[in-house]
Amino acid sequence: MAKPIAPIPHKDGIAPSFVGLPQGDWPLVQDFLIARFPHVAADDIRGRLLRGEVVDETGTPYRVDSPYRAGTVLWYYRPQPEPLTVPFTETILYQDDILLVVDKPHFLPVTPVGRYALENLQTRLRQRLDNPDITTLHRLDKETAGVILFCQQPAHRHAYHALFESRQVQKTYEAIAGFRRDLVLPYVHHSRIENRDDAFTVQEVAGAPNSETAIELIEQRGEYAHYRLAPHTGRKHQLRVHLAGLGIPIVNDAWYPELMPDKGNDFSSPLQLLARTIEFIDPVTGEARQFSSQRTLVWPAPSMMS
Repeated sequence: MAKPIAPIPHKDGIAPSFVGLPQGDWPLVQDFLIARFPHVAADDIRGRLLRGEVVDETGTPYRVDSPYRAGTVLWYYRPQPEPLTVPFTETILYQDDILLVVDKPHFLPVTPVGRYALENLQTRLRQRLDNPDITTLHRLDKETAGVILFCQQPAHRHAYHALFESRQVQKTYEAIAGFRRDLVLPYVHHSRIENRDDAFTVQEVAGAPNSETAIELIEQRGEYAHYRLAPHTGRKHQLRVHLAGLGIPIVNDAWYPELMPDKGNDFSSPLQLLARTIEFIDPVTGEARQFSSQRTLVWPAPSMMS
C-alpha cells in the first residue's frame, strides 16, 4: 500500500505521522487512540482532540465525540522531546534544482531522531531552503563531519540511490588516529562486520569478509597519524571499527574500541573523522561530479602526543 498523501504540511521541517483505522468495535476515535497508544495518558489524547491536533484525510479535525470509521486514516504531529541544540553550522557547497551538497559539522545528525527531531541536518535544510522534499541520499554518522548529498526533487532520488547501491560513488575520508610503527602502509583491511546483540555498535567477527577499507598515511606526529581512508564497502561504522580493530582507534571515538557513556551536551571532543571527498557521474546530467569538505581535523594536544 502506497503512503497516503498528507492533508497537513510539514511542521518545522518534520512530516506529519498517520495511522490507518483497522476494523474494530471502538465507538469513538478517541477510544481507538487510547487503546492504540497506551503509553500516552488518556487526558493528553483528549486534549489533542479538543485542540484540533488530529485530523482526517481532508484535514478536518476530529473531535472528542467523533465516531470511529474503519478504513479511514488519521493524521497528527508527533510530540517532540526536549530538543538538544547543536552549536555548529552546516555549509552548502553546491546547489542546483535537483542536487544539494552540504559540508556537515560534527555532532549534527543527518535525519530526525530522538532529541534531534528538530536539530538535524535534513530538517535544517528543509527550513533554510523552504523545501520539504529535501532528502538525504546516503548515511553519515552524527559524530562524523564532511560532505553529504541531498536530493531536492523526489522524482530523481532513485537515480542517485542506484549509484550508491551499485558502488559507483567514490568516497574518501580522513582521520586522526593512533599510529602503529609495525603496520606497513598503504594497507587494505578486510574483515567481517556484524551487529552486536547487546549494543547498537558493530563488531569484527570470524568469517568471510564483507568489508574493505584502503588506508594511507598522510602524516605522522609521535603516537598519532593523519590517515586517508577509502571504504570499498559501506558497512555501519566501518571505518571506526576497522581502525579500532587494528589498534589505532580514531581520536575521541566514544564507541570503538569501547562503548563510553553518552556525551550529551559535551561538544568539546569531536570524533576526528571527516568525509573529505565524494566523486560520481551525475545520473541526471551525465556530468562528472567531485566535491570536497572545507573542514579540518584537529591533532591531539601536545600533552597527549608525548
